[in-house]
Amino acid sequence: MFEALRIRDFRLLWFARLVSLFGSWLLVVAIPAHVLQLTGSLAATGLTLAAEFLPPVLLGPVAGVLADRWDRRKLMIATDVLRAVAVALLLLARDPGDVWLVYLALVAESVGTVLFRPAAQAHTPAVVGTGPKLISANSLNAITDGTVRLVGAPLGGALFAVAGFSALVWIDIATYLLSTLAITMTASAATKSEGRPGRFFAQLREGAAFLHTERDTARLLVVMTVFLAANASLSALLVPFGVRVLGGSLQIGLVMSALGVGFLIGAPLARRLDRMRSENLLGGALVATGVAFVLLFVSRSLTGALPAAVLIGVFGSAALVTAQTAVQRRTPNDVLGRVSAVQFTGEAVATCLGAIAGPAIAQVASLEAAAYLACGVTVLCGLVAAPHPVVRSTKTAHDRGCRSHGKVSRE
Repeated sequence: MFEALRIRDFRLLWFARLVSLFGSWLLVVAIPAHVLQLTGSLAATGLTLAAEFLPPVLLGPVAGVLADRWDRRKLMIATDVLRAVAVALLLLARDPGDVWLVYLALVAESVGTVLFRPAAQAHTPAVVGTGPKLISANSLNAITDGTVRLVGAPLGGALFAVAGFSALVWIDIATYLLSTLAITMTASAATKSEGRPGRFFAQLREGAAFLHTERDTARLLVVMTVFLAANASLSALLVPFGVRVLGGSLQIGLVMSALGVGFLIGAPLARRLDRMRSENLLGGALVATGVAFVLLFVSRSLTGALPAAVLIGVFGSAALVTAQTAVQRRTPNDVLGRVSAVQFTGEAVATCLGAIAGPAIAQVASLEAAAYLACGVTVLCGLVAAPHPVVRSTKTAHDRGCRSHGKVSRE
């Protein structure tokens, strides 16, 4: 089912992703809980989220240039070491006056993640190729992400109560070091662009020029950014909806679990539907996601909400995997780091804005009005993502160009 696992280097990269992500999610609940224990301040606790969101917004384009400029394997190793050191700073935060160390650690860890993600996304096609194994790799990564998110946060909360904050920090440090070791064991062939030193801003402009020329890829990134903003808005409304309509925190917890189950189903589904045109699959998945959100917000009990949540997870996951694979296949590898960084920066900005906009609109109008507006935006994204005549010719020309210049890596 997951052909990419037959490739040794990908197995090592997948293991590195699994352990480092698991360690990070163990701290998702523990860090804000620790800050709340230290300070007793909700504002100080909320700043932990701001500290993590700031670097992706500010450093995204820079990270993309570095991912294309430097050896990506070495960059991933260096950023894992950076993140291990950053997390270790959390061990020094023991009093209310030390809370600034928590923010410093979170910013430093986030900087490492901002540098790691575009390098990893650009490195994957170089390892598995751009054929069927690429969507196999992306589907497996999506399943891994969904499983870790489903298990990591509640397990971290339980361990925080039983073993304490320091134990979780040491586990996270260990996972980053294990990730470093796994990536070090991969093949040492350089994976970087051929740009000369001193051309940083020129390379930044080259990435922008590529997106200006390849309008279909740019349109795909815009569509997914808008979708993620709408999705963040809907996610922010789920908790008040669950409390007011479904009956309380237990019910919304079950809805969240149903979303996770759907997410795990959707990733392999996208892999099985890879023979379809990506525009058809993406457009259909986004429209179905919007409709499933409508079904959720019209529900008045778990009987309707749980199946709707599963459908949201299925189609939303399929859309994300399809979009990521399409970007990787359409983009030459020597600019893929920069394009991936644009994608991740848009994701961070969209998530921030959507999480703010949804509750704000609900406050002014109503929760239902805000939810249906975001659902409509999601459906519109699906319609915009639908095939256009220019998509076929552009994609075909790009594929011919990749083959003629030898840019498609080994299968």
